[in-house]
Amino acid sequence: MNINKLLCFLFLSLISFQSSAVVVTESVSYRVDGQDFKGYLAYDNKYKTPRPGIIVVHEWWGHNDYSRKRARMLAEAGYSAISLDMYGDGKQASHPKDAGMFSKVLKENLDLAEKRFMAAYKLLQSQPQTDKKQIAAIGYCFGGGIVLAMARRGVELDGVVSFHGSLGEGAPAKTDAIKGRVLVLNGAADPFVKPQQIQAFKQEMTDAKVDFEFVNYPDAKHAFTNPEADAFGSQFKIPLAYNKQADEQSWKKMQMFFNEIFK
Repeated sequence: MNINKLLCFLFLSLISFQSSAVVVTESVSYRVDGQDFKGYLAYDNKYKTPRPGIIVVHEWWGHNDYSRKRARMLAEAGYSAISLDMYGDGKQASHPKDAGMFSKVLKENLDLAEKRFMAAYKLLQSQPQTDKKQIAAIGYCFGGGIVLAMARRGVELDGVVSFHGSLGEGAPAKTDAIKGRVLVLNGAADPFVKPQQIQAFKQEMTDAKVDFEFVNYPDAKHAFTNPEADAFGSQFKIPLAYNKQADEQSWKKMQMFFNEIFK
């Protein structure tokens, strides 16, 4: 085979490989205590061996397109992902008052939150494309607080990443309770996360001997990763704002984190 034919063959092979690699998504239903919950699975079918699994916990608005988009992005990055439903029946809030009510139920009953989280955890583990021994979680706003709470409660997670999330859900972590590493990606201009809360969180992690990192993004406000944050902020007169630079930098930071824990 001459060089031109060889190059042509390699080019066509590459096109064929790329065209056969597709992010597969699937809406799934599962039950917890007799109630239906809506999940969303995503993975790239080019991988022939099981991939680390990532659980995505939504903002206080509920299981919506934004959390599903993040699951797809994780699949594109090489992970098996599930965007879970913490409220049940795929329920979503259209107003901060409702979102606050929905999320408050779980913040005040972390046993219930853990039961719902673990149902999605086990569903993700059961997928053939998921490496059952490599599971992590990410969360946004309310979801960031939830993944930190699950880590504090000793859920078997290799790592958790909180994006502009609350810091203090549940009892403080006990020494060796948190099984994996912790990454918190926070907006330095987020009025919902006070300096004293950050100081207390860092002290808690240090006292509990947790391998953690806390990153503050300058000028980033609450919900800085969500492109819809500006519209929500304007509509409801709350201090939310999208920050493209912080969004992109925090996603890269998360990818580096996962590259380290899933060697």
